[in-house]
Amino acid sequence: MQGFTTRPEIRGSFGVATSTHWIASAVGFGILERGGNAFDAAVAAGLVLQVVEPHLNGPAGDLPAIFHSAQSGKTAVLAAQGPAPAGATIDHYRAQGLELIPGSGLLATVIPGAFDGWMLMLRDHGILSLAQVMEPAILYARDGHPVLPRVAHTIAGLADYFAAEWPTSAATWCPDGVAPAPNGMFRNPDLARTYQRLVDLGEASGKDRVAQIDAARKAWAEGFVAEAITDYLKTAKVHDVSEQKNSAVLTAADLAQWRAQYEETLSYEYHGWTVHKTRAWSQGPVLLQSLAILKHFDLAAMDPMGAKFTHTVIEAMKLAYADREAYYGDPDHSAVPMDVLLSDEYNAGRAALITD
Repeated sequence: MQGFTTRPEIRGSFGVATSTHWIASAVGFGILERGGNAFDAAVAAGLVLQVVEPHLNGPAGDLPAIFHSAQSGKTAVLAAQGPAPAGATIDHYRAQGLELIPGSGLLATVIPGAFDGWMLMLRDHGILSLAQVMEPAILYARDGHPVLPRVAHTIAGLADYFAAEWPTSAATWCPDGVAPAPNGMFRNPDLARTYQRLVDLGEASGKDRVAQIDAARKAWAEGFVAEAITDYLKTAKVHDVSEQKNSAVLTAADLAQWRAQYEETLSYEYHGWTVHKTRAWSQGPVLLQSLAILKHFDLAAMDPMGAKFTHTVIEAMKLAYADREAYYGDPDHSAVPMDVLLSDEYNAGRAALITD
């Protein structure tokens, strides 16, 4: 008899959609039932996750996606991780009296990437319209959804800080000065209006779905969304973990000049399997290097629940993460020695460091 698992096997003959939230999963499967394909479902579910799990992600976040097209037979990366703004220089941060970039606040802000990434995926690989795919996110933002207890507790824990230091965040997440109750209905009308306006602008561009999606992308990066972001940033100074208030370095030019794009995956062959990951602008290659180190051990001879197996895998991952800290960066601006980091010779040396 199979033991209990929190990751049950899912089987079906029509399709499947899964995510970290039941509403987003239901939306994804609903898109499939309406005739959409897997890419339509992914975009719709992703946009809904930004509504129902705001403590984890949002439209101004990032989107590294690895996807396989059954039509083309190719596996590729959708690189929608916005880079640092042009003004995010070491000299600028040091001029603010900083030796480390704060992990929160406006100085840590990169160019928003997630929304443009979803739109690029929808445009090139989906088949449904902009309105059809964005409708569920608009509905749940406008009419509300039962807020997860973890979301409610996260907001409650930040309520006083928001009220004192980030008043615009307080207005969004603590309407009338009150944090949402666990499982209570929560609405984000500003986000709903923003998304609906993007759909309206798209439809105003004509009947062609590609033109509609491109119009929404432009409105985000160069139109009313970009204007709202930059108008706020021109005067905003917010408190962050540096224990001081700082202004942003993100500008309208940063937003206008960047778009999500496609690139080849970074892959590694491991015992007959080809594993695909993103490149060194993410931490994706860590898994590949971990496999390159573990290739030098006879894992099949070890008890997968035993101490030796666990120790070996953990130590391999620690070594790969150490190399991440030392060498990874934006390949457009950094020389990342990935050919060395994934080489048999180098990783044989790393494997030799793992002892009992």
